Parts: sequence; C-alpha cells; structure tokens
Amino acid sequence: MIEVLPEMPDYEHVLIPTFDAGRAAHDPLNVVFLAGDRFTGFSAGALWDDTKYGFSHFKGWGRIAMVTDVDWMRHLTRAFSWLAPKGMKVFPTAELEAAKAWAAA
Repeated sequence: MIEVLPEMPDYEHVLIPTFDAGRAAHDPLNVVFLAGDRFTGFSAGALWDDTKYGFSHFKGWGRIAMVTDVDWMRHLTRAFSWLAPKGMKVFPTAELEAAKAWAAA
C-alpha cells in the first residue's frame, strides 16, 4: 500500500521509484489506485508529468483499477480509460476488494 504523507518527500522521490521497482518485478504491472475523499486534486503540471511518465512506460502497464467516490476523478478516469493498454476500470470505494480481484485477474 502506498500512502502519500504531506510531511514526506514528493511523489517523484517515493511513487515513481515504487512503480519502477514494481514494473521491474512484474511485467506488466497491474495497479489499484485508491483515492479517498481527502484527495483534493493536483496541478496541471503534475497531470502533465504523470501523463509523460505513463506514456514513456506504456507497455509496462497492466490492468489499472481506480477506486474512488470522488465524482470528477471517476469521470476523468472513464474518459481516458481507452488509453490503458490492458484496461482501466473505475470502482466505488465500497468495492475495493472487487477492484483488487479485477486488477489481479
């Protein structure tokens, strides 16, 4: 489980190395993102950085499950789910276990 803590280094020093290690061990890497109601958003720069990172490792991604009850995240994920090479699906937080099972299948 990865949890971003505000007093810790930014995601480039935590999340990116974690993904890189995961992709090195599992090709392709299936991912479950859990964005709770405390998530307040991200900057346009962060979105661009995430997009560049995702496309630079395009073939390394497996199934991607987004678990959230945040409406704008659900809509945004659905709108761009066609970009995920092995599939991307949105789940409500009450269905976290179903999201894990789907990503692992």
